[in-house]
Amino acid sequence: MTIRVVRLGSSRAAGEGVRIGTVRRPPRGVPRARYASDDWYDVWYPNLSPTPELVKLALAAQAEPESAQAKRDWALFTRLFRKEMAAPDAARTLDVLAALSHGADFAIGCYCADEARCHRSVLRALLEERGAAVA
Repeated sequence: MTIRVVRLGSSRAAGEGVRIGTVRRPPRGVPRARYASDDWYDVWYPNLSPTPELVKLALAAQAEPESAQAKRDWALFTRLFRKEMAAPDAARTLDVLAALSHGADFAIGCYCADEARCHRSVLRALLEERGAAVA
């Protein structure tokens, strides 16, 4: 039993279970009826996505990931997103997901191509810190 951290829209792994979209917005141009069948997500849960202001900061850090400014932007994003996820509702959600990971298979994900510069890398770390079984 594990949590997989995935790129939404990618092919599902065998036994992946329910896919949770931790994104601010649904995929553009995709009818709602196709979200699950096109491997986007089964459940949309924007509560674990960054605020729009932080999304902008993360996108800036993705533009030229090796630049000094992008590294500073990413460090700031990570710090601020961790702060958002420390709020009671988000923290309780992470606690529940960590506990569920020991008895169920499911996935969380985002659209970003590079997990290293995506909020899902921070979610992975936060879940691991809570003792989640993460693939």
